[in-house]
Amino acid sequence: MPISPYLERLRRRVGKTLLLVPSVTAVIRDERGRVLLARHAESGAWSTIGGAVEPNEAPADAVVREVWEETGLLVEPQRVLGVYGGPEFEVIYGNGDRVSYLTTAFACKAARGEPRADGVETVELGWFAEPELAALGLPPWARLVLHDAFRGAAEVRFRAPSWRPPR
Repeated sequence: MPISPYLERLRRRVGKTLLLVPSVTAVIRDERGRVLLARHAESGAWSTIGGAVEPNEAPADAVVREVWEETGLLVEPQRVLGVYGGPEFEVIYGNGDRVSYLTTAFACKAARGEPRADGVETVELGWFAEPELAALGLPPWARLVLHDAFRGAAEVRFRAPSWRPPR
């Protein structure tokens, strides 16, 4: 798993401690309504394409950069689908690093290029229709984002608050 210089410096200071990391993910659909997913090199799991937002980077720039790096596809973010976080967005990597992602999901349109796996972070790409997703064993966070994306709601999605002040 490639790690940004920023996160690498942070990890040297905090070790494997759980980090809250802002991130982005792209929901890219083709003319048939299928979504582009990547099979990731480290885990072998299929998921949407995305990654961490770098310091001083706008989320829309981060999603364009991440998709380009992982697929060679230039995308145009069309709208924010939702803002996500919570236990489904905690990831423990093979090296023991723990991350809780706060993810902004973007609906993106392919603008230029042909998708190809980068061979570093992604080993395979594929277009999938909604009925095919269940068989892929998607991580919980990707299932949640894609469920909302296929619902096609016009409003930005977020989980209703469950926190209440103490009595």
